[in-house]
Amino acid sequence: MNTIPKTGRKQIRVVIAEDQGMVLGALAALLEIEGDITVVARARNGKEALRAVLAHKPDVFITDIEMPEMTGLDVAVELKRQHKDTRVIILTTFARAGYLRRALDAGASGYLLKDMRAEELAEAVRRVQQGLRVIDPELATEAWGEPDPLTDRERQVLRLAGDGVTSLDIANDLGLSEGTIRNYLSEAISKLGAANRTEAARIARAKGWL
Repeated sequence: MNTIPKTGRKQIRVVIAEDQGMVLGALAALLEIEGDITVVARARNGKEALRAVLAHKPDVFITDIEMPEMTGLDVAVELKRQHKDTRVIILTTFARAGYLRRALDAGASGYLLKDMRAEELAEAVRRVQQGLRVIDPELATEAWGEPDPLTDRERQVLRLAGDGVTSLDIANDLGLSEGTIRNYLSEAISKLGAANRTEAARIARAKGWL
């Protein structure tokens, strides 16, 4: 990766979202060592992250995938829906092509693994801020493999079911009938060739579809 000179560059304003406090603090500290990057806000869950991005309007939003309240992908989708200019980098431990495909569909400009070096992350922030796309090279070749068969609603319902939420509680939470929830689950189970909702959720998570 060729380095873009920092001399004379404006400050790049960044919001970071990560539900593990130590990781969040480390990421912020590592980025702020760079003279041209300023962390303007930190968030510990998805809803807090969305509020921070909307309030601070950063150049770049760095987020984990799995977080309470909303996932990083959910936040990226919402920012895309609202036509916000903030560029999104997904920084995760999940080396799964399914996650990468969903991130790109959500409008993310970067998808990187947490084991990368600090200087590589800083350089990725600069490139994304300039309008470039930065993808982990090992995942890039796998991104367009087996397609995700789930609809957004099937994915939402299956994720909750996989976490042990009952069909009735899912129905109440989403404002749908319990029969409709069972239909979504049945479709997801069938598409994934699973025996039940638990196995379907396990398969979907392993492939990065949840």
